[in-house]
Amino acid sequence: MAGIEKDKQDQRKTMMLNEPLPKVISKMAVPSIVAFLITSIYNLADTFFVSSLGTNATAAVSVNASLDQIIMMAGSMLAVGAASYISRLLGAKKDEKASRVLSTAFFLALGFGGAVMILGSVFMTPMVRLLGATDTCEQYAVEYATYVLLVAPLMAATFVMNQCLRAEGSAMLSMIGMGFGGILNCFLDPIFIFYLDLGVAGASMATAISKLVSFSILIFPYVTRRSLLHLSIRNFQFSRDIVVQIISVGSSSMFRSGLAVVSAIVLNNIAGAISDSVLAGIGVSTKIMMFPFGIILGFGTGFQPVAGFNWGAERYDRVLDSYRFAARTAFIGAAAMGLALAVFAGPLIVLFAETDPEMQMVGALSIRLQCLALPVHAWVAVVNMFCAALGNAKGAVLLSTSRQGTCFLPIVYPMAYWGGAYGVAAVQAAADILTLFLALPLIRRVKRQIGAAQEAQKRTAGQMINSEV
Repeated sequence: MAGIEKDKQDQRKTMMLNEPLPKVISKMAVPSIVAFLITSIYNLADTFFVSSLGTNATAAVSVNASLDQIIMMAGSMLAVGAASYISRLLGAKKDEKASRVLSTAFFLALGFGGAVMILGSVFMTPMVRLLGATDTCEQYAVEYATYVLLVAPLMAATFVMNQCLRAEGSAMLSMIGMGFGGILNCFLDPIFIFYLDLGVAGASMATAISKLVSFSILIFPYVTRRSLLHLSIRNFQFSRDIVVQIISVGSSSMFRSGLAVVSAIVLNNIAGAISDSVLAGIGVSTKIMMFPFGIILGFGTGFQPVAGFNWGAERYDRVLDSYRFAARTAFIGAAAMGLALAVFAGPLIVLFAETDPEMQMVGALSIRLQCLALPVHAWVAVVNMFCAALGNAKGAVLLSTSRQGTCFLPIVYPMAYWGGAYGVAAVQAAADILTLFLALPLIRRVKRQIGAAQEAQKRTAGQMINSEV
């Protein structure tokens, strides 16, 4: 058995370093894309089934999307930082240290999730009010948050395991873990909400059970040594080297998640001040846009470990070629997705708001405007992943914090003030366009970094040849 697993591990390394880049990136990306799509489906499933309970219930689920982002905040920091470091360590054949990085990130994520669970449970009502719940949807928001909080530690740790499986080239295992949980949620939602008559609380229970199942599946390859990495409390090492590497790269994801939370809270409160219909419309459009965003993110997470692995192995030609392929594919694919989704935006929103014209208008407009900006968002996402893969923490932080930070927060109040519901619907698309002006100079600097590494490599090779002569 050990010999078989060793052969599989060697095959993964060979794939990363030698297979044609379109093939290996696609092989890594497709399972990730499928997993993200399934995750998007079950996130949307809660909203879809709950929408039959009324606009107020739909608004409550939309508000609690910010709770998921809070849990993601440190979980994603540890996940992205660990995955980037692990891919470079594996490329440099430092497997034991890579396992220590995984274990450290995993147990730190459990601790963060536990803190969120305790604080959220103690301050439940103030929390949902802060997240944007109105008087009319507050009780629904509390019901939904209750059971999600119980699995917050597992959710945070799942992010780490998921990303690290992809980093080692085991994207299929990642897809199975995330995908099975998502499918299960879709089956449990109608049973808990309608058959057991649990309403919004039933949707929360279904989500919690699904998260538990995903966690159980993803941890299996780590503890049974079916992974390149081994998860163990004995491998937990709170060393300066490991923590700094994780945080330096992963902080971009944490800041992004943190700013996403702040932006969502601000937007929820602004939208809720107009009406529950506007709040629900923005929430539904956000859930629907998770599908193209999930494809883009899945493609990016397929590309990132390939770039990082080859960077660690000093295969700089493959690093550049992987970026070129990823950027071109993401831009063209996003343009096609945006066009298709924009055409069907109206009918999609009607599925969630048959009797609410205001919700229909806001939701459809938000979708169509974001679709216009989707190619820009896709390319910027690839640049962001590229920076993270190469350990360029500053660049990754800059782009991660721009979409829902430096390019979003300064414009949300003016657009809402002057445009009302229309301004609220347009703000995310406007922010996406603005991120382009940050990404352009950054990618030029990253390319110069790679060029400098190539020149240094050539000089070293030349010196070795001269010494042999």
